[in-house]
Amino acid sequence: MPESLAGKLVVAISSRALFDFEEENQVFEETDDRAYRALQLARVDVPAKPGVAFSLVRKLLAFNTDDTQRVEVVILSRNDPVSGMRVFRSAQHYGLPIQRGTFTRGESPWRYLRPLHANLFLSAHLSDVRSALEAGVPAAQVYPHSTRATDAHPHEVRIAFDGDAVLFSDEAERVYQDHGLDAFQAHERDNAAQPLSDGPFKPLLEALHRLQQEGTPAMRIRTALVTARSAPAHERAIRTLMDWNVEVDEAMFLGGLAKGDFLREFEPDFFFDDQAGHCESAAAAGPAGQVLFGVRNAG
Repeated sequence: MPESLAGKLVVAISSRALFDFEEENQVFEETDDRAYRALQLARVDVPAKPGVAFSLVRKLLAFNTDDTQRVEVVILSRNDPVSGMRVFRSAQHYGLPIQRGTFTRGESPWRYLRPLHANLFLSAHLSDVRSALEAGVPAAQVYPHSTRATDAHPHEVRIAFDGDAVLFSDEAERVYQDHGLDAFQAHERDNAAQPLSDGPFKPLLEALHRLQQEGTPAMRIRTALVTARSAPAHERAIRTLMDWNVEVDEAMFLGGLAKGDFLREFEPDFFFDDQAGHCESAAAAGPAGQVLFGVRNAG
């Protein structure tokens, strides 16, 4: 019988999201893939520095025990196979038990998300993220220059989500875009008892909820909803989560305030938002990725 990833939280991640390959990527941008490949081969025994999603991956893998493997991390990379050797050696150096990877030498690897049944895809490539989201996989374009996660919470995976167009659909955001804030507030107040439709990251939140319930003494998950909504539009968001039977630990209804200052206090291992401006604000406080979904990312 072939092995199966069924029942696991599967995270697919590009090499640039897991490790800091920005210097090497600059060589690729300024020359070609041959020079990039030669540089990676010359550094094959030099462990790459941790990248923007390193903390998230390391902590999620800590949910695995000798008896139970709850999380699987798979490298899904546009790197060539030779450069892939450095990726695996770097993972081994940091004690990350990553065994599976696909290296496509410039071709988009997103299509391999289907057989992986991935719960999350993190990549620096915009087109790969868009394709993954269109295929129904929660995906975000990482900001490689984000501030790295702190070491203040070694036994907690801290993940923060925007609401509209991330956890929820963009239906309410469309009202705001078409008719303004007052109409948005009235619409959400009048529909407070009507749950919002699913957004692209609902499946990930549910998978994290299951992982938390299965639990391990070594690690727990702490989640936060960080949204520009304010009262009275807060109630529909809360009631939607209640309808899904999924809990978050914190909810921040910021009414348009910059999210970065609040995320700096929450100290996430990763934050997901659909708007570039919010991601840029968040990236100064911690790891961030843009969910290229919804009316604000149309076209």
